[in-house]
Amino acid sequence: MSGTQIVVLVIIAVIVLAVAAAAVLYGSRRGGKRLQERFGPEYDRTVAEAGSKEAAEKELLERERRHAELTITPISDESRTRYTTEWERIQATFIDSPVDAVAEADELVTQLVAERGYPTENYEEQLRHLSVEHANTLGHYRDAHEISVASARGEASTEQLRKALVHYRALFGELLGTDPVPPASPASSTENTHTSHR
Repeated sequence: MSGTQIVVLVIIAVIVLAVAAAAVLYGSRRGGKRLQERFGPEYDRTVAEAGSKEAAEKELLERERRHAELTITPISDESRTRYTTEWERIQATFIDSPVDAVAEADELVTQLVAERGYPTENYEEQLRHLSVEHANTLGHYRDAHEISVASARGEASTEQLRKALVHYRALFGELLGTDPVPPASPASSTENTHTSHR
């Protein structure tokens, strides 16, 4: 093999490697953009917790993989009516017993999460599963849960409890597929739960 042929082969090898590297980089950027779009605020939160985009994206891809193994089912009309009625009852009891109302809202949301097909044994694992399809309302759920835990210790104000109920309602409505409080209800005008959160 002549020196010219060797030089040509080296140049071809360098070009092939450069094209492959560019393709990997482009694919990685596209994958990262897709994850950002799918997970929204949860993407940024995971990057902050993981310490790097690469580690966060690996975690989010793993969440997608585990989520794909679940059997997520839609809510029947009968169940939707039952949950809506129960939510209205809980919200009506808030004035007289805010602590009980928030505790019951937490239980009702957990029941709905389970009925949809998400595991509910471990709170952090539950968050990871929910983040795949409900990332935009997950901040609401986290905030509600934190207030609920504080409430169980007797450390939540009435205003915090009101906010917890509003936060629970955001995820509850998304999982239910409808706002649990009809638009004509006075309670629905107190807070708009469909604004972006975190």
